[in-house]
Amino acid sequence: FTLGLLVSRFVYSIEINGNLLLLYFFVAIYLFAILGFGLLISTYSETQQQAMFTLFFFIMIFNLMSGLFTPVESMPIWAQKMTNLNPLRQLIEVIRLIILKNAGFMNLLPQFFSILAMAIVMMLQQLRWITAERILST
Repeated sequence: FTLGLLVSRFVYSIEINGNLLLLYFFVAIYLFAILGFGLLISTYSETQQQAMFTLFFFIMIFNLMSGLFTPVESMPIWAQKMTNLNPLRQLIEVIRLIILKNAGFMNLLPQFFSILAMAIVMMLQQLRWITAERILST
């Protein structure tokens, strides 16, 4: 991520207007959410190959519906609503708001709570599954 910021600054001359610590804070929360999603998929999968195919499927959907390649506003209404469940969309929105518009934390509260809720729900679901399996195996 840091390398991408350096390239954008020195190769493409894109000024970073916002707070870098705030940006890294959101990246850390995003990584926590994605880690929870990966752990959730791996606990439900029976083999490593099944987990890899499932994650590849979701990664492709997350990338295509994140707003990185096509604007979310140009998607159908049902797809726009589905993108709210995509943590990558929230992160891309945060990156745009911080780097281009110098947004502060108070401006980013909807994205913060969205990413944090996704992370907590996925981690709790994964922990629930693991503890249920442990109880059943003893």
